[in-house]
Amino acid sequence: MSIIHADRITKVFNPRGKGAVTALSELSLDVREGEIFGLLGPNGAGKTTFIKVLLEIVAATSGTAQMLGAPIGNSAAKARVGYLPENHKYPDFLTGAQVLRYFSKLGGLPSDQREQRITDRLRLVGMEQWHKTKIRKYSKGMMQRIGLAQALVNDPQLVILDEPTDGVDPLGRKEIRDMLLRLRDQGKTVFLNSHLLSEVELICDRVAILNKGRLIRIGTVKELTTQENTYRIGVEGTLPAELRLQWEATRVSVHEENGELVCALPDLAALNAVIDQLRSAGLLIRSVAEKRQSLEDMFIDVISREEAQ
Repeated sequence: MSIIHADRITKVFNPRGKGAVTALSELSLDVREGEIFGLLGPNGAGKTTFIKVLLEIVAATSGTAQMLGAPIGNSAAKARVGYLPENHKYPDFLTGAQVLRYFSKLGGLPSDQREQRITDRLRLVGMEQWHKTKIRKYSKGMMQRIGLAQALVNDPQLVILDEPTDGVDPLGRKEIRDMLLRLRDQGKTVFLNSHLLSEVELICDRVAILNKGRLIRIGTVKELTTQENTYRIGVEGTLPAELRLQWEATRVSVHEENGELVCALPDLAALNAVIDQLRSAGLLIRSVAEKRQSLEDMFIDVISREEAQ
């Protein structure tokens, strides 16, 4: 089931003026129920604009979208969504608990559930001991935590987070990752926009990459980072010179990298042939794995190729 379904969403700012800007160009994607979905892209790619279209903060120029099975803008569906915007701000004279109380009232949370929900959410994000501290005294990391608590105070089915770990220290980022994984395990869907690709790589089930408003890649982290038909083989022993010459003569691409052999091969039969040759030469096979880039390296390669076109 698709929790978010976007069909050919286009957003043009100032469409009739000389400075028209196309922020989104016929963007179509689906976010499935119970997954953590990452939206990636360089600055100006259209990530935040897409989130704002979904929440009807800005109107799409063309295209349609649904959230939680209803057209965007449906009040009942929006009541089941939690949202943490980028660079969020709250009145600095309020305490953390007062911020949550205010948003729980806006969300229609019954009064008999309100205080317990606020306590639970403060505890969830590690802010319980600062619930009486005024916002003006919060650090950037504390602001992110209270923002997360606000996004979760209505017990949403879909959580939309725009840069949720911005300004959070490494321990705090780990705690937030664990929290998002628990939300997924509870059957909730998390839609995540982040510049911290190492964080995205650790928790996202699937990711989409935008550039200049266009969707250029989508898939699981493994699908996007695995280099097709390239393998890393860990070996024990000295590689014979004659084996290197044999590979060169048959145009088998093998080179050493960080103590392992990296082989670019046409298929699994060729991989097994290389393994057999290594064993026949008296080498012990320690490991065999598909070669993968980091998500960050893959992202840089993809965007660089796009910009070069």
